[in-house]
Amino acid sequence: MGGTDYYQRGFGLKDAIRPELRADYHSGIVERLKASGYRMRAGTLTFTLAREFGFCYGVDRAVEYAYETRRQFPDRDIFLVGEIIHNPHVNARLKDMGIRFLRGPGGGGPGFDGVRPEDVVILPAFGVTVDEMNRLKTIGCVLVDTTCGSVLNVWKNVDRFSATGFTALIHGKYAHEETRATASRTTQYPGGRYLVVRDRAEAAVVCDYIRRGGDRASFLEKFSPACSPGFDPDAHLGRIGLANQTTMLSSESLEIQEMIRTALEGRYGRDEIPERFRAFDTICSATQDRQDSVLALIADRPDLMVVIGGYNSSNTSHLAALAARSVPTYHIQDATCILGSEAIRHKPFGSRSEITTPGWLPPGPVTLGLTAGASTPNNKIGEVVSRIAALRGVADI
Repeated sequence: MGGTDYYQRGFGLKDAIRPELRADYHSGIVERLKASGYRMRAGTLTFTLAREFGFCYGVDRAVEYAYETRRQFPDRDIFLVGEIIHNPHVNARLKDMGIRFLRGPGGGGPGFDGVRPEDVVILPAFGVTVDEMNRLKTIGCVLVDTTCGSVLNVWKNVDRFSATGFTALIHGKYAHEETRATASRTTQYPGGRYLVVRDRAEAAVVCDYIRRGGDRASFLEKFSPACSPGFDPDAHLGRIGLANQTTMLSSESLEIQEMIRTALEGRYGRDEIPERFRAFDTICSATQDRQDSVLALIADRPDLMVVIGGYNSSNTSHLAALAARSVPTYHIQDATCILGSEAIRHKPFGSRSEITTPGWLPPGPVTLGLTAGASTPNNKIGEVVSRIAALRGVADI
């Protein structure tokens, strides 16, 4: 897309918006934690912070572009297609700035019908579907594209799969904005098709069908929300290109990759693999770094882990899942979830809703591990540290 109506590199206003970003998201507590070797005492509590945490480059960039857009177009109506990232506080701040959302978290919202050519529309870090982009082009509005570079990398691979007759098998959550956008790339090619698997269990169903075939109707019923229209497992599982939602658990993506390759080899023989299987590592580096940092932190055996970030944040929930394998772990949205030493509201991995756990903070000396998803701003981390320290009578940390 050319012309002056499409912006993918911001507006050169980073210096102008820096004070505003600092006021909204900076945390002195987090800076002190980093300066003290990611470890800090507060009375009988010891806080240890993962070496990689919080805002990643792609999120930083998306948020900066949104602030720049508001500064660049002070008198225009500005819309976001959907949540710019999965953090309720960041999205609420953008709404406070007068940026309106065309699509809400549950799929509701005013939609595109009210967008005019003179309006400005921000594309979120997850990207948008091919149909949505075409609709916006038709409207002719100003577009500010914050799609993450890691997502664009996945799209390139899916485009390549679809152009060469491979089914794009995507490890991801089919209802997630990023996965919907990625899957839609296949619609640009004659015969392009996709299938989304959420985890190893769903991948195992696909592998079994590759090896032995099966009940076509049952397969399609299971994957009906997660495959392209007209998908035929008897015809479309013979050549597979593997991709993934960038925020999935890296170890699981690699396991699924090996499962699919082995199944194809079992059905068609090793010599056929080069013509039947494609795979590229498209887990983003920030996701991988945060997962590796959690593993390093829990190797030091903290008494418990607190993971901070939006409940609909995929990368945050996977950090919680990793930590929960080894230590008691509490995924909280923000400091308001800490009800006191005796109770905490949190969302266990795989749960559909929050629960309240009593007695989460034991008496006496406690070492707490801390991390935050790539969409969590530093001020929310600092507020959690301050709230927990206050439970032990430490008011100034």
